[in-house]
Amino acid sequence: MTCVLTVQCTSRRGIVAAVTGYIAERGGNIIDAAQFDDTETGTFFARICFVPETGAHLADLKAGFTAVADPFEMQWDMRDTKDRMKVLLMVSNFGHCLNDLLYRWRIGALPVEIVGVVSNHMTYQKVVVNHDLPFHHIKVTKDNKSEAEAQLLRVVDDSGAELVVLARYMQILSDALCQKMSGRIINIHHSFLPSFKGANPYNQAFQRGVKLIGATSHYVTADLDEGPIIEQDTIRVTHAQSAADYVSLGRDVEAQVLARAVHAHAQNRVFINKDKTVVFPASPGDYASDRMG
Repeated sequence: MTCVLTVQCTSRRGIVAAVTGYIAERGGNIIDAAQFDDTETGTFFARICFVPETGAHLADLKAGFTAVADPFEMQWDMRDTKDRMKVLLMVSNFGHCLNDLLYRWRIGALPVEIVGVVSNHMTYQKVVVNHDLPFHHIKVTKDNKSEAEAQLLRVVDDSGAELVVLARYMQILSDALCQKMSGRIINIHHSFLPSFKGANPYNQAFQRGVKLIGATSHYVTADLDEGPIIEQDTIRVTHAQSAADYVSLGRDVEAQVLARAVHAHAQNRVFINKDKTVVFPASPGDYASDRMG
């Protein structure tokens, strides 16, 4: 068993000594550790991977750690890397991100357990069913948004989903839902916002002759497309390429960026730090656990 311990609390002296001392006392061997002290917010963040070499059980390790965490008022979690995070995907009529996530999950490159797909259209029902996953069609209109979100929350609860991924789901979620699931919904969008708004941002970018296009993955908040950023990337384009090329290249970047964001969140490498995030890099052991899963 390999454990991942995540810690977030007000910065003060003695945190690292207390945490690592506890792990050592319980027979744990630390194989990877990352920490960051944000002097602006006064917050300390840490992610520690360790192997309990004396055969300690996860439940016992968690129960004992409470005595370490309470004096520092820590927000913390401890997981076995073999326990895959349950993820619910949501999609509308653009399937590039959905197909990419399903493929990575199928070959073991994405360390999650996909528990179903929700859509406001029937477009990808066959794709989802062919992956032996539940498909939930929840139609959304201007008159039934409240009931549609109630249905969605029932799917989340029934499936045990710990994370919801908007894989190009083209409906705006209510403030109430965003607050209820704060830090548990990830979205993807093209990086042109707010410069190029509307239905055809790539065409607008083409008309303006931009030289870089890209994508941003972030947590969903009540402020549309302004949640804490997890992952970003860009690709260079030239005057010789068409608006259709922009769309094709942009979709490739969107899929890659979203997959990296989901991967980081599923491995407990992302911490929300007010309007920003702290994202620790993956360690070699992380990718090994992906393959073993």
